[in-house]
Amino acid sequence: MPTLTKRMKSLTAKRPAEALPVDKAVAVLKGFDGTKFDQSVEVAMRLGVDAAQADQIVRGSIVLPNGIGKVLRVVVFAKGPMADAAREAGADEVGDDDLAKRIQGGWTDFDVCIAAPDMMKLVGPLGRVLGPRGLMPSPRAGTVTPEIARTVEEYKSGKVEFRNDKGGNVQAIVGKLSFDAAKLTENIDAFIQKVISMKPNAVKGVYVKGITISATMSPSVRIST
Repeated sequence: MPTLTKRMKSLTAKRPAEALPVDKAVAVLKGFDGTKFDQSVEVAMRLGVDAAQADQIVRGSIVLPNGIGKVLRVVVFAKGPMADAAREAGADEVGDDDLAKRIQGGWTDFDVCIAAPDMMKLVGPLGRVLGPRGLMPSPRAGTVTPEIARTVEEYKSGKVEFRNDKGGNVQAIVGKLSFDAAKLTENIDAFIQKVISMKPNAVKGVYVKGITISATMSPSVRIST
């Protein structure tokens, strides 16, 4: 395990032992600040799902009420009117064969990849490059869609994707530590409620086993459920 710095040891010692309501946990987290940069805030949820079962996968996306404090770089696979709509909506790169060749060559300098349905024959072979980086377009995540312009606008305004890992954990960035406490609380609440609403029917036991929030350089704070 990595050795904790003096700062992290000090903050960890001050961390409440009990789980807190979201607003109180946010207040504690903001009190941990002391860095020279604006830290990202992340929510992590431990779910009672069996990640090996396809019918227990929790995957989706949400447009957070107050954005995430970062402008995402969005690329789009589309042609014709859809490509024009993507550019008008603010996509950073739009293309088809030319874009596929760049990515196949190793270019992945973007945060989100969106594809029109008729582009998936072209995009499918890029799975080896995009998949390991979590960038592969997917209908389930809403990134394979005919609603190209709307989807680009959503990601530009603060949409985040999430999917449980092999341990059943779901996590996502939900803002910056500089956010007003009320706005950060609203984003966190929205994310938690979204994940709760997606409980798979196949899960029969406890669904949410634990929730924490943390900043880039802070201890985590437990959220009461």
